Amino acid sequence: MNEESEIFTREQLRKMTLEQPTKLQTQTSNSSGKDEGEDDEEEDDVEHGGKSSLNSKGGLSNPSNGCPTANFYASDPETDNDSEGEQSKHEIKSAPTLMHLNSTTATQQQMHSNSHPRLDNTDDTTTHNSSSDEGSSPTTTASVPQFSRSTVGGSKAQPTAHPNAFDPDDLVFESRFESGNLGRAIKITPTYYELYLRPDMYTNRHTQWFYFRVKNTKAKMVYRFSIINLTKPDSLYKEGMRPLMYSTMDAEFNHVGWQRCGENIAYFRNDSENGYNHSNYHHRPVDDDDDEFVGNASFTLSFNIEFRYDDDTVYFAHSYPYTYSDLQDYLMSIQRNPVKSKFCKLRLLCRSLAGNNVYYLTVTAPSTHEDDNQKKKKAVIISARVHPGESPSSWMMKGLMDFITGDSYVAKKLRHKFIFKLVPMLNPDGVIVGNTRSSLTGRDLNRQYRTVIRETYPSIWNTKAMIRRLMEDCGVAMYCDMHAHSRKHNVFIYGCENLKRHPDRRLLEQVFPLMLHKNVADKFSFENCKFKVQKNKEGTGRIVVWVLGVTNSYTLEASFGGSTMGSRAGTHFSTADYEHIGRAYCETLMDYYDDNPIKVNFFVKRLRKLRKREKKLRKARRKAQQTAWWWLNES
Repeated sequence: MNEESEIFTREQLRKMTLEQPTKLQTQTSNSSGKDEGEDDEEEDDVEHGGKSSLNSKGGLSNPSNGCPTANFYASDPETDNDSEGEQSKHEIKSAPTLMHLNSTTATQQQMHSNSHPRLDNTDDTTTHNSSSDEGSSPTTTASVPQFSRSTVGGSKAQPTAHPNAFDPDDLVFESRFESGNLGRAIKITPTYYELYLRPDMYTNRHTQWFYFRVKNTKAKMVYRFSIINLTKPDSLYKEGMRPLMYSTMDAEFNHVGWQRCGENIAYFRNDSENGYNHSNYHHRPVDDDDDEFVGNASFTLSFNIEFRYDDDTVYFAHSYPYTYSDLQDYLMSIQRNPVKSKFCKLRLLCRSLAGNNVYYLTVTAPSTHEDDNQKKKKAVIISARVHPGESPSSWMMKGLMDFITGDSYVAKKLRHKFIFKLVPMLNPDGVIVGNTRSSLTGRDLNRQYRTVIRETYPSIWNTKAMIRRLMEDCGVAMYCDMHAHSRKHNVFIYGCENLKRHPDRRLLEQVFPLMLHKNVADKFSFENCKFKVQKNKEGTGRIVVWVLGVTNSYTLEASFGGSTMGSRAGTHFSTADYEHIGRAYCETLMDYYDDNPIKVNFFVKRLRKLRKREKKLRKARRKAQQTAWWWLNES
């Protein structure tokens, strides 16, 4: 999948497109680096109470370089009042409160393909069985006109250009809808556009997630898009990953949903004229929840795209979108199901800074008078979407919720054995506005578990309070926070090593990940799992909950890309794959807490042998290095 070739600068790309506007060819770059992290800025205002209607403020400014700005305006500026949701246990739907909403689009049934598409082809598609109008979103999102930023009490922004003040052949870009985040589009040539993402609100960085719409397409015309201001030094786009595309005409005519797209994909560092500073660039191996390097470096993702239809409406995204509205629709379907509602209770955990509901779902078999087992049940706590741009975590959570609320034997057994507390979206505000990593205050919520302030981080404070309460009442068997990873393949787990703090529990934290690897050998990599407790991660949910006394405290990471293992090697993950991980998590939980301890004991023995062999290999490697150093000095 790796392909090394020449790296083109932005000026070279522009020159090439001016000379050959429809035949631009670039090649994959091989720049390297690492990234990621959090930022501090001032908090946004808070609005509580009933339904809120917050508008965007601040229009789109013309670029300073004098290039023509591509048309970027809402196609339908009129808005309708959305139906007011009742905030009760029977009716949980409410409108996202960071935007002025059009009437919510009708629910569209999506069926996601179970195929195993290769990273180097375009067959990775999901199916869509609905005939929607061309302006509707591919998922059940709310259409948001004139939206690029969120301010409390703001007014609707006006487009900077008149709708008719453009070439009729120009593409029309838009992202003022739920989870969209395109800030500016600049037409360099009729077929080459430079795109700038809006950084996370109240920060000047965190640009990875993208989600925008293109209209006025021309069939059989090769365009090139360059997303200019990405902040990650390294990316799976350099290793074969491709962006996602959703064509409304393909959905209507062929029932095709999200599919991989793009040719001649390149990911490269921008040159020094764009603010790059070598002294600020650090080459260091980091995890996706590490802080980003400090500096002005920016990076470009560039790719060719050829549209199949004239006048199509096409969406582009970094990963499969899963919006706050999607979650509300799903939770409402559970509440309205006469069977599931008997053992599923939906409750309000808190309200976000913008007044959006943060829900948690309790799933457990109802108690009976003669059932004393209810008091013996321990809790399993699972959360997701603390980082809003990591939509695969929502799909894993959906797969888990589908399974645990289903009628399979294992699901019923788990409901009788545990009390599940599920928090499916910790950062709804960030998801709504299209942030990559932060909350409305510009903070990484997965650094706030240790020193949280209730008013500033309500979802984190209340989640931690719920965990403390459960530990006192019934005990916590397992905690897991679901994430997505931008630079590693496969699915894997970060845990907390018990060797120093609890020697009697040595290796116990590694048993569940090893069992999960055995259950999903073509997607889950035990080799990629890590169990070190690093000082710079002390504010994460995983470590804070472990310090509270939960041995099995995990972060579950799923790649934005795909798998390198077994029959799935070299393939992209689909939504069906992410949902499968959620189901496999439940099945492995049943294996791990089997009444017969023989399974756990077997895997503990295997781990001891594995770690002993690794220790011998490390010792042999050190000895070889010392010998080589001695011979080098002697010569």
